[in-house]
Amino acid sequence: MIVIVLTDRGLYFKRWFKGIQGLGWHPFMRINSGGTFYPEGFRYYRPLTSVAPRPKTDWHGRGTAFKTTGKQLRCTLLARWEAEMDDAWFIITDLPPDCCEACWYGLRAWIEPSFHTTKRGGWQWHRTRMTEPARVSRFWLAISVATLWLLSVGGEADCNLPESTCLQITEIIIDRHEQKKTQLRSVSVFRRGLVRILIALLCHEPLPKGYFIPEPWPYVHE
Repeated sequence: MIVIVLTDRGLYFKRWFKGIQGLGWHPFMRINSGGTFYPEGFRYYRPLTSVAPRPKTDWHGRGTAFKTTGKQLRCTLLARWEAEMDDAWFIITDLPPDCCEACWYGLRAWIEPSFHTTKRGGWQWHRTRMTEPARVSRFWLAISVATLWLLSVGGEADCNLPESTCLQITEIIIDRHEQKKTQLRSVSVFRRGLVRILIALLCHEPLPKGYFIPEPWPYVHE
């Protein structure tokens, strides 16, 4: 199994990059745009912003990131600036340039909703007040397994909903500049899974298991 580790912009550290590699995983870390990069075949460092200077531009290649001695890192740089984005993504990884896409970073979008699920929207993690790392580790393992279970059960139930009950989201327009938010779901997949499992317990029925259907990796077709 190929595992990529996505990190938010500003959370890059060289020792984290190397530590992820040490586990047999692949770092996929977004970095700030103020850095520099020394592409293979060039004679000098270039500002990151020079490889994707404007919307609708992208670049990928091997080289050395960062100019400061001790912080230099041999890696692959992926840069992409889509038309609808406010600024470019600059991502460093150890994967070969031809085997990865900057758009993979979009997979990180699930992390923000997961915070809500872990805390007030689900497991109430913030109420535990745990301080012992070993206890926290066991608790998070239980949360991870339980979340997968609930999402698999809820996702299966969601797929079986009659189309007549679904919102016509194609007719909804959201203006992100005016910060308008539209609630597209009245019941989350997580909550739907939880309800199905509780009903099975109360009715002394076999517990639902659910399943996942793997999706292909995102890929940008030029």
